[in-house]
Amino acid sequence: MMHNWFECKIRYEKVAENGMNKKVTEPYLVDALSFTEAESRIIEEITPFISGEFTVSDIKRANYSELFFCEDNEADKWFKCKLYFITLDEKSGAEKKTATNVLVQAADLKDSIKKLDEGMKGTMADYVIASVAETAIMDVYPYSAEPDVKPEFPDAANR
Repeated sequence: MMHNWFECKIRYEKVAENGMNKKVTEPYLVDALSFTEAESRIIEEITPFISGEFTVSDIKRANYSELFFCEDNEADKWFKCKLYFITLDEKSGAEKKTATNVLVQAADLKDSIKKLDEGMKGTMADYVIASVAETAIMDVYPYSAEPDVKPEFPDAANR
């Protein structure tokens, strides 16, 4: 299943630890088909968690080929991992590197590399980890179809 990830930034007033109100901008990742759907989905997902007014201050495409989720309570950070897949050019025999970005949910840097290697275990291609960096992403909202929604053309899958 192909995902279209959008990074949406939400700007709102948050009560800081010292009790003062402070304007913050937090990024979230949403799986959507368009910028319009991304804005609609992030508003729907965020509304129960933010009291008061908020605005969607920015939406941009996020280029992630894969996301590795983690159920651990300690895994509260998201790490952007840049990988190079190494392939051989059959004609020239030269090595070719293809870059891709992967997002990993983990507790810390060391844990993110461990979870990345676990997630890539079934991959046949050779890869090299070029970089791993912690992101500011607060949460990720993948698309999930409602179980009671009937397809428009139920026989389409049988063709």
